[in-house]
Amino acid sequence: MTGGKVAVIGEKQVVTAFKAIGFDTFYASTSQATTDIVRRLVKDNAYAVIFITEDVAKGMDETLAILKSRSYPIVVPLPALESNGYGMECIKKDVERAIGIDILFNKNE
Repeated sequence: MTGGKVAVIGEKQVVTAFKAIGFDTFYASTSQATTDIVRRLVKDNAYAVIFITEDVAKGMDETLAILKSRSYPIVVPLPALESNGYGMECIKKDVERAIGIDILFNKNE
């Protein structure tokens, strides 16, 4: 059984705001450091949701694919203010996988 805690991993200036609202925060500036933190958090089994800033999530495609094949924890890359598009693309794929259609970016409707 997975706990109900929420974690946010990324650059210090971004994740600090999440600490103020009660999320557990972890600072990382590289994909490898983020992967190490995620492995530790998954092993801990206390987190239901792990948000990762897109800047450090971008190099974690293999790790994210493995985690997304599991029910928990839910891992979500967060789009940044000056986004490179990676975070939003991940959210789009997750929504499509969950409901079967693209409701976020379908320009035909």
